[in-house]
Amino acid sequence: MADKRSLQRGFTIIEVLIVVVIMGVLVSLVAPTLRVNAARAKMSEVLGMFGKCRNWITEVYLYETDLPIANEWGCESTPGTPVSKYVDSIHTSLDGIIIATVAGTGDLRMDWHTITLAPLDSSGNLMSDTGRVVRWRCGNTADGTDVPPNVLPSSCNGS
Repeated sequence: MADKRSLQRGFTIIEVLIVVVIMGVLVSLVAPTLRVNAARAKMSEVLGMFGKCRNWITEVYLYETDLPIANEWGCESTPGTPVSKYVDSIHTSLDGIIIATVAGTGDLRMDWHTITLAPLDSSGNLMSDTGRVVRWRCGNTADGTDVPPNVLPSSCNGS
Protein backbone atom coordinates (compact mmCIF):
# COMPACT_ATOMS: atom_id res chain seq x y z
CA MET A 1 0.00 0.00 0.00
CA ALA A 2 1.30 3.46 -0.93
CA ASP A 3 2.30 5.93 1.74
CA LYS A 4 0.02 9.02 2.07
CA ARG A 5 2.98 11.37 1.61
CA SER A 6 3.97 9.87 -1.74
CA LEU A 7 0.41 10.43 -3.07
CA GLN A 8 0.29 14.12 -2.05
CA ARG A 9 0.60 16.46 -5.03
CA GLY A 10 0.54 20.28 -5.32
CA PHE A 11 1.10 23.03 -2.80
CA THR A 12 -0.53 23.72 0.51
CA ILE A 13 -2.42 26.98 1.04
CA ILE A 14 0.36 28.18 3.37
CA GLU A 15 3.02 27.69 0.68
CA VAL A 16 0.90 29.60 -1.86
CA LEU A 17 0.31 32.45 0.61
CA ILE A 18 4.04 32.72 1.35
CA VAL A 19 4.80 33.03 -2.37
CA VAL A 20 2.07 35.68 -2.80
CA VAL A 21 3.43 37.70 0.14
CA ILE A 22 6.98 37.55 -1.23
CA MET A 23 5.76 38.68 -4.67
CA GLY A 24 3.82 41.55 -3.10
CA VAL A 25 6.86 42.76 -1.18
CA LEU A 26 9.03 42.62 -4.30
CA VAL A 27 6.48 44.57 -6.37
CA SER A 28 6.09 47.21 -3.65
CA LEU A 29 9.87 47.71 -3.65
CA VAL A 30 10.30 47.88 -7.43
CA ALA A 31 7.20 49.87 -8.53
CA PRO A 32 8.30 53.32 -7.24
CA THR A 33 11.69 52.93 -8.92
CA LEU A 34 10.03 52.05 -12.21
CA ARG A 35 7.82 55.16 -12.01
CA VAL A 36 10.80 57.45 -11.36
CA ASN A 37 12.79 55.87 -14.18
CA ALA A 38 9.84 56.33 -16.57
CA ALA A 39 9.62 59.99 -15.52
CA ARG A 40 13.37 60.45 -16.10
CA ALA A 41 13.06 58.94 -19.57
CA LYS A 42 10.30 61.43 -20.42
CA MET A 43 12.43 64.27 -19.07
CA SER A 44 15.34 63.13 -21.25
CA GLU A 45 13.09 63.58 -24.26
CA VAL A 46 12.20 67.07 -23.01
CA LEU A 47 15.92 67.90 -22.74
CA GLY A 48 16.38 66.77 -26.33
CA MET A 49 14.08 69.58 -27.40
CA PHE A 50 16.59 72.13 -26.05
CA GLY A 51 19.14 71.27 -28.76
CA LYS A 52 18.02 73.58 -31.56
CA CYS A 53 17.49 76.53 -29.24
CA ARG A 54 20.78 75.95 -27.41
CA ASN A 55 22.72 76.00 -30.69
CA TRP A 56 20.88 79.11 -31.85
CA ILE A 57 21.54 81.05 -28.63
CA THR A 58 25.21 80.01 -28.64
CA GLU A 59 25.59 81.45 -32.14
CA VAL A 60 23.75 84.66 -31.24
CA TYR A 61 26.10 85.25 -28.30
CA LEU A 62 29.11 84.48 -30.48
CA TYR A 63 28.30 86.47 -33.63
CA GLU A 64 25.78 89.22 -32.80
CA THR A 65 26.63 92.61 -31.31
CA ASP A 66 23.16 93.38 -29.96
CA LEU A 67 21.38 90.74 -27.92
CA PRO A 68 17.64 90.19 -28.46
CA ILE A 69 14.93 90.70 -25.87
CA ALA A 70 13.02 87.89 -24.14
CA ASN A 71 11.19 85.55 -26.52
CA GLU A 72 12.91 87.14 -29.53
CA TRP A 73 15.99 84.92 -29.78
CA GLY A 74 14.55 83.13 -32.82
CA CYS A 75 14.07 79.61 -31.48
CA GLU A 76 10.90 79.87 -29.40
CA SER A 77 7.80 77.83 -30.14
CA THR A 78 4.61 79.29 -31.55
CA PRO A 79 2.01 79.79 -28.78
CA GLY A 80 -0.68 77.08 -28.86
CA THR A 81 1.46 74.68 -30.90
CA PRO A 82 3.06 71.88 -28.84
CA VAL A 83 6.74 71.31 -29.60
CA SER A 84 6.70 67.56 -28.99
CA LYS A 85 4.78 64.88 -27.13
CA TYR A 86 6.12 66.09 -23.76
CA VAL A 87 6.95 69.76 -24.44
CA ASP A 88 4.11 72.24 -24.65
CA SER A 89 6.17 75.36 -25.33
CA ILE A 90 9.68 76.81 -25.39
CA HIS A 91 10.41 80.40 -24.40
CA THR A 92 13.56 82.41 -23.77
CA SER A 93 14.50 85.04 -21.20
CA LEU A 94 16.40 88.27 -21.69
CA ASP A 95 19.64 86.42 -20.72
CA GLY A 96 19.03 83.60 -23.18
CA ILE A 97 17.75 81.12 -20.62
CA ILE A 98 15.66 78.49 -22.40
CA ILE A 99 12.41 77.69 -20.58
CA ALA A 100 10.44 74.59 -21.58
CA THR A 101 6.94 73.91 -20.28
CA VAL A 102 6.43 70.18 -19.78
CA ALA A 103 3.03 68.67 -20.66
CA GLY A 104 1.48 65.40 -21.76
CA THR A 105 3.46 63.08 -19.50
CA GLY A 106 0.48 62.06 -17.37
CA ASP A 107 2.57 62.70 -14.28
CA LEU A 108 1.48 65.62 -12.09
CA ARG A 109 5.03 66.02 -10.77
CA MET A 110 6.04 67.21 -14.24
CA ASP A 111 3.01 68.33 -16.25
CA TRP A 112 2.68 72.12 -16.54
CA HIS A 113 5.97 72.65 -14.77
CA THR A 114 9.06 74.25 -16.29
CA ILE A 115 12.63 73.16 -16.83
CA THR A 116 15.39 75.59 -17.78
CA LEU A 117 18.73 75.63 -19.55
CA ALA A 118 20.94 78.66 -18.92
CA PRO A 119 24.06 79.79 -20.86
CA LEU A 120 27.13 80.43 -18.68
CA ASP A 121 30.36 82.32 -19.32
CA SER A 122 33.88 81.22 -18.37
CA SER A 123 33.40 82.34 -14.74
CA GLY A 124 30.23 80.26 -14.36
CA ASN A 125 27.88 83.25 -14.36
CA LEU A 126 24.93 83.85 -16.65
CA MET A 127 25.95 85.37 -19.96
CA SER A 128 25.55 89.14 -19.81
CA ASP A 129 27.32 90.24 -22.96
CA THR A 130 28.32 88.79 -26.30
CA GLY A 131 31.06 86.19 -26.27
CA ARG A 132 31.56 82.47 -26.02
CA VAL A 133 29.08 80.32 -24.10
CA VAL A 134 31.36 77.99 -22.13
CA ARG A 135 28.75 75.65 -20.67
CA TRP A 136 25.05 75.30 -19.92
CA ARG A 137 23.33 74.94 -16.54
CA CYS A 138 20.29 72.68 -16.60
CA GLY A 139 17.50 72.36 -14.06
CA ASN A 140 18.54 75.09 -11.63
CA THR A 141 15.70 76.46 -9.49
CA ALA A 142 17.28 79.95 -9.58
CA ASP A 143 16.69 79.96 -13.35
CA GLY A 144 13.03 78.97 -12.95
CA THR A 145 13.03 75.16 -12.95
CA ASP A 146 10.20 73.83 -10.79
CA VAL A 147 10.30 70.15 -11.82
CA PRO A 148 11.21 67.96 -8.81
CA PRO A 149 14.93 67.08 -8.81
CA ASN A 150 14.28 63.33 -8.45
CA VAL A 151 12.72 63.16 -11.94
CA LEU A 152 15.54 65.08 -13.64
CA PRO A 153 18.12 62.97 -15.48
CA SER A 154 21.64 62.98 -14.03
CA SER A 155 22.80 65.22 -16.91
CA CYS A 156 20.44 67.91 -15.64
CA ASN A 157 21.25 68.28 -11.97
CA GLY A 158 20.95 72.04 -11.53
CA SER A 159 24.64 72.89 -11.64
